[in-house]
Amino acid sequence: MITFQTINVELPDIDQELIRRWVTAVAASYHRTTGDVAYVFVDDEEILRVNRQFLGHDYYTDIITFDSGSPTHVAGDLIISLDTVHSNAEMLGKPYRQELHRVIIHGILHLCGINDKGPGEREIMEAAEDKALGMLLED
Repeated sequence: MITFQTINVELPDIDQELIRRWVTAVAASYHRTTGDVAYVFVDDEEILRVNRQFLGHDYYTDIITFDSGSPTHVAGDLIISLDTVHSNAEMLGKPYRQELHRVIIHGILHLCGINDKGPGEREIMEAAEDKALGMLLED
């Protein structure tokens, strides 16, 4: 089940059923099934707290992904800072909704085994994001 929760923010204006179908389709394109995936939308202070507590990092970020799945099953908690998504959208000159969708699928791609920290991995992740965003057919 794919759920949407908030801490310290309002739930963003997203079509939850569309996102569920999209996430399931993207996972399937990597030969994975979807299980319990919790999207938790937060503010910058909450993501900083999570980053410090669980990862030992002292900085803001747009998403933190906690993987509880397996090589064939996507499951986990995806903590998304709406403040950082908004800031990144402005900085990149992109619409907020587009940047939010990119971050929403970025976490799923991590759960599908795609990394973005090593040499050449950022480009692979960006290509995967672009491909996944192309699969999102909004009404």
